[in-house]
Amino acid sequence: MIGWIDGAAGASGDMLLGALVDAGVELAVLQASIDRLDLDIGLRRDDVVRGGLGATKIHVDVPSTESVRHLADIVGLLDRLPAPVRERSVAVFDRLARAEAEVHRTSVDEVHFHEVGALDSIADIVGVCAGFVELGLDAVHCSTLSLGSGSTRGAHGPIPVPAPAVLAVLAGVGLVEAGPAPYESTTPTGAALLAEWVDAWGAMPAMSAPTTGTGAGTIDTDAVANVCRLVIGVPADGTAGNHMVQLDANVDDSDPRLWSAAIEAVMHAGAVDAWVTPILMKKGRPAHTFSALCRPDRLDDVRAAVFSHTTTIGVRWYVVDREVLERTIDHVVVDGRPIRVKRSSRDGRVVTESIEWDDVVEAAAASGRAPREVLSVATSLLGGRRTE
Repeated sequence: MIGWIDGAAGASGDMLLGALVDAGVELAVLQASIDRLDLDIGLRRDDVVRGGLGATKIHVDVPSTESVRHLADIVGLLDRLPAPVRERSVAVFDRLARAEAEVHRTSVDEVHFHEVGALDSIADIVGVCAGFVELGLDAVHCSTLSLGSGSTRGAHGPIPVPAPAVLAVLAGVGLVEAGPAPYESTTPTGAALLAEWVDAWGAMPAMSAPTTGTGAGTIDTDAVANVCRLVIGVPADGTAGNHMVQLDANVDDSDPRLWSAAIEAVMHAGAVDAWVTPILMKKGRPAHTFSALCRPDRLDDVRAAVFSHTTTIGVRWYVVDREVLERTIDHVVVDGRPIRVKRSSRDGRVVTESIEWDDVVEAAAASGRAPREVLSVATSLLGGRRTE
């Protein structure tokens, strides 16, 4: 499955949240990741109309108190998240910190996160990252992105639009234009999320069986339908992400405890999978082959991560073909907590069903049950959205 984002009216965190939920990601999934931060943040869904189009508006309810945060403070908060959501969320905030440092001509460590450090922006970033992780798309595309025009106000006073931080985040990344709206169409948060998640920019790719999610912005104006759309479907050739690159590196001098961090690093760099295989090298030396799988456009980043996070002095790579089954996400509910079920289909027939282990562990900790008991109950509920 692939996704295409229609950014003709711009993008913000709440617009992307709305598009994800409208496309089928359950609000409870986004809320569950945000709840891990223990910041008393709540999400609400509302059906609205923007420029005559029906859309989903996500409201972020936050407590009235707020404090200024630095990047290190936010990264500390995000350590509470599961690995895939944490890595992506940290990467988004890192992009924002670097952009703000460039705009204000200071260092990343000195950047004060006023707007993007606010609780609603933290919720936007974590929620959107959780939503994309939930969808498990093989690639995300985006149209030319409208940034807006005029001016807005920030913590330090009036800011021209396009906002300097937005331009800094998107420099060398995407296709942008002012667009039709005389206001800030794309926020720094929206820009950083797209910079992190989008793999290719341009017109909607050919796809079949499309599903559309429409997320609403706050303003309803006659200048443009203030929505951000997410179109999800199967690529025209019927497969998803079938042309890939595999990288291999033989390593015989690394502490095995480093493998986990190396795998996380290459996944963050753009790999879709990574693994370690025991091997026997010349002269009977025990060793390991570190392998990673990525799309061709992420080869340079993944290769750099392999060199940075392993002790190898050489990496080989080659093109491979793969078939990826169509995946959908369902849920069962155990002790009031949603547990994800990943279903894989081929030619319209369900081939496998898999319970998400991280959700089992979380539900077990919350209920006091043993993980094996929660797993057994969740497995017994497969076949429909049932509850115990």
